[in-house]
Amino acid sequence: MDIVSVILIIAGLCLFETISSIDNAIINAEVLSTMAAWARRWFLVWGLLFAVFIIRGVLPWLIIWMTNTSLGPVGALTATFSNDPAVIAAIEESAPILLMGGGTFLVFLFLHWIFLEEKNYGLRGECFIASQGVWFFAVVSILLALLVWFGLSRNPLLAFAAVMGSTAFFIVHGFRQNAEEQERKMLGGTMSDWSKIFYLEVIDATFSIDGVLGAFAFTLSVPLIIIGNGIGAFVVREITISNVDRIKRYLFLKNGAMYSILVLGCIMILDGFGFHIPPWLSPIVTFGIVGFFYAKSIRNMPPADAA
Repeated sequence: MDIVSVILIIAGLCLFETISSIDNAIINAEVLSTMAAWARRWFLVWGLLFAVFIIRGVLPWLIIWMTNTSLGPVGALTATFSNDPAVIAAIEESAPILLMGGGTFLVFLFLHWIFLEEKNYGLRGECFIASQGVWFFAVVSILLALLVWFGLSRNPLLAFAAVMGSTAFFIVHGFRQNAEEQERKMLGGTMSDWSKIFYLEVIDATFSIDGVLGAFAFTLSVPLIIIGNGIGAFVVREITISNVDRIKRYLFLKNGAMYSILVLGCIMILDGFGFHIPPWLSPIVTFGIVGFFYAKSIRNMPPADAA
């Protein structure tokens, strides 16, 4: 892997982690505004270390290890930099299963957003699709059936991975729905600062799953994922501290994140089915989509006093 590819992958990971965590930053800022100064400092310092090294570090390592148990813990960490033919063969054999599960999760995430979630409409057709929200469950069910059908014809584990990806989506979605309800109670209640810190860490872990799974569309290298997602997590913390109100004025950043998630999910699924996807495509597409919606946000930015 040459240095240009490494820089491009890290930059793409950083951007994707940042843009997909905007909602997380807004939630953090709203809850932090109700906490004492010491609690805010504790979360922003120690919470950052937890977010980077525990969630965004351990989780991708565990995923690689669980899909390649023969490599061992150290081998799973360094596998993509290894020249050992056995290690390379193990990664190549397990990659389609990992990519299929992660891709299914991401595509389901996009479909839930486009059908059911509130949004600023950035493209034609979004309003119509949102008005047909009742079709969400039919669409994802049909999609899952197709993935399982075609997966079984290649490798039964591909079909199982698609089912696991959909299962992970609904579990994570359940946690997020509960978190939104708890946030409303928290902002209007008397919950202790330690309880709020614990809540924010749980929320951060939930939101990080999107970034971690999406990261595998960029690379299977755990060290690069840790670096790219870690920098992105730091940027999200900086947004939390000082720039949330300004970020809210960029109306279509969330759209950019979700369309990036759709494309990355499709890339992972196609890669899982054996289509050759060049490694530079994911970061280039991410920069292109986010750049488009960033420019659209600039053109439609409301006045500062309306934010």
